[in-house]
Amino acid sequence: MPDLVIIIVSYNTRDCLDACLRSLHAPAPGCSHTIVVVDNGSRDGSVARVRAAWPAVRVIDAGRNLGYAAANNAAIRATDSELLLLLNSDTLVPPGAVDRLVTQLRVRPDVAAVGPRLMDADGNVELSWGPPVTPWSEAWRKLQGALLARRVPGLSAWIAGAAHRARHPAWLSGACLLVRRADAHAVGLLDERFFLYFEDVDFCLALRRRGRRMRFVPEVTIIHHRGGSGAGEPAGTRTAYRRSQLAFYRKHHPAWVPLLRLYLRARRALPSPLL
Repeated sequence: MPDLVIIIVSYNTRDCLDACLRSLHAPAPGCSHTIVVVDNGSRDGSVARVRAAWPAVRVIDAGRNLGYAAANNAAIRATDSELLLLLNSDTLVPPGAVDRLVTQLRVRPDVAAVGPRLMDADGNVELSWGPPVTPWSEAWRKLQGALLARRVPGLSAWIAGAAHRARHPAWLSGACLLVRRADAHAVGLLDERFFLYFEDVDFCLALRRRGRRMRFVPEVTIIHHRGGSGAGEPAGTRTAYRRSQLAFYRKHHPAWVPLLRLYLRARRALPSPLL
C-alpha cells in the first residue's frame, strides 16, 4: 500500500493535465505514491493522452461528468493509502512540494488536512483559505479578490501578505488539499450534492465538526492556472457555482436561502432548475 494517492479529476483539460503530470514526475515525490486520474467524460482525448504518455498513471474513465466531488470519491473508494492529495488538473507542482505537505501533515496529529499557498503563473496570490462561509464573509472575499486584481496600492499588498502567514482557517481550497484518509472516511467523503464548487468548504466544515483542524502552509507553493475545466463553458461554470452556493446555504444556513434567491433573481443569476 502506498503512503499517498494523488487524485486528479479532469474534464476536457488534456494539455493542462499533461503539464500537471509532467510536474509530478520532475522529479516525482519521494514518498511512496500512486497517481490516479479520474476523467469525467472528456471529449478532447485526455484519456488516450494519459494512457499513451503516462502508463504508470491509473485512469478511471467515468464515461460521463460525475462532478468534482463524486469523481474524487470514486478514486478514494478505488484505492488504499494513508493519505490523499486532491489536486486540480490545472496545477503545476514544484519539486519537493508534495513531500513538504506530507511532512507538515504528519507532524500535526490534530490536523486533518493541509493546503499550500496557491499562486498563478504571474506570481499573484490566490485566496485559497478562509473563514466560515456566510453572506458577510463571501462579500469580504469578493472585495479582497477585486483589490488583488486591481493591485490597489497598500491594500493588495496587505492581502497578499496574509498568504505568507501559517494559520488554521475554516477551509482550504480543494485545488490542492492533502487529507488523511481516515478523516475523509470519518465524514463520509465529499458531499456529492455539490457538483462543482463549495465541496471543499463543506468537506472542511465536516472535518472541523469532528474536532479536527485545517492548516494553511504558506511555505509550500503550488501554481494554479484556474478554470481549466470551465474555460470552454463559462455559462455552465457560473450555473454550477450558483447551484452549489444554494446547496451549501440550504445545508448550513437555511434561513439565508430566501434572501440569496432574491439576490440571484435580481442579478438574473438564479439557476434553473434549482437543486
